Amino acid sequence: MDTSDSEISFDDEGNCNHCNKFLHDSKDIIYQGEQSDNRLEKILKKIKEWGKGKEYDCLIGVSGGTDSSFVAYKTKELGLRPLAVHVDNGWNSEESVNNIKNVCNQLNIDYLSYVLDWEEFKDIQLSILKSSIVEVEIPTDIAITSVLHKVASENNIKYIVMGANYATEGILPESWFYNPKDLKLLKGIQKKFGTRKMKSFPTFDYKVEMYYKFIKGIRIIYLLNYLPYAKEEAIETLKEKVGWKNYGGKHHESYYTRFVQSYLQPVKFNLDYRRATLSSQICSGEVTREYAMEQLKKNSYEIDNLEFEKEYISKKLGITTEEFEKIINAPPKSYKDYPNDEKKLSFIYNIYRKYISNVLRF
Repeated sequence: MDTSDSEISFDDEGNCNHCNKFLHDSKDIIYQGEQSDNRLEKILKKIKEWGKGKEYDCLIGVSGGTDSSFVAYKTKELGLRPLAVHVDNGWNSEESVNNIKNVCNQLNIDYLSYVLDWEEFKDIQLSILKSSIVEVEIPTDIAITSVLHKVASENNIKYIVMGANYATEGILPESWFYNPKDLKLLKGIQKKFGTRKMKSFPTFDYKVEMYYKFIKGIRIIYLLNYLPYAKEEAIETLKEKVGWKNYGGKHHESYYTRFVQSYLQPVKFNLDYRRATLSSQICSGEVTREYAMEQLKKNSYEIDNLEFEKEYISKKLGITTEEFEKIINAPPKSYKDYPNDEKKLSFIYNIYRKYISNVLRF
């Protein structure tokens, strides 16, 4: 990490606060040999016992990316019976769609695609872009979280197994993002910049989250934290076992996310997600610092394809390339420039983490 995180600090040995926190926390989160094996065995036993006599014993989200595809592979290898769910927000690449189909077909996993109302979702995405805040992926993040819980609840599935993991995602500066579950922020931005009301869009705030946790009893399991997970090894396994194809960078299974993380955020907000990912991988021992520095010397985006991508995205969003350029070049703003529930959410989640979250752990 570097000073693109406005809150970064360094100790006397030159180590940043993010790396120190990762190394301190990792012993309780990422794979620790026999200890993790035993914890995973207990989790699997609970899932299988709960799932006896049911069609599915867990639900998995699939995007066609490395992490979710590897989770699909491992759930079957571990003897689970997952229902795979994909949230189609209109930006799927051909590679991601093929990966999802290949993974589910090869592993004999039932697959459900939840298609968002494109006209409504497009309008929400455009509103977020016009707001000029860095958290441009709030609509997608919220939709995925909401849909996975909704489908799990409708199918009486208690366990959602996710691909998020500490080994490759443990470092993410708080100054780089804001809680996507702040529905007041999303509604306020949509009211200011949007042309449509949110009707069918699947929202998810703290009240909905608590309902699913405490009333429906749904639990989230981050499977890869209990396994010796290395992304490059996972990629090779997926290629060999299920015909998975690599599409490039992290989250590049989506045309929109690829543009956002490769161009919009680095250029407009000086925020390069590669720094966070590579820092996590250095701390977990997957890559060397020298390797990471070489990767960061490369452009985050492909210059030759940039104009094509701008044209494609602007056309799909229903605006001209000139309007899109104006949005890109507008001065960055903060979520604090819009109505939000930051204080309320901070209080609620602090109470939750302090008194409740440990009770819900396995």
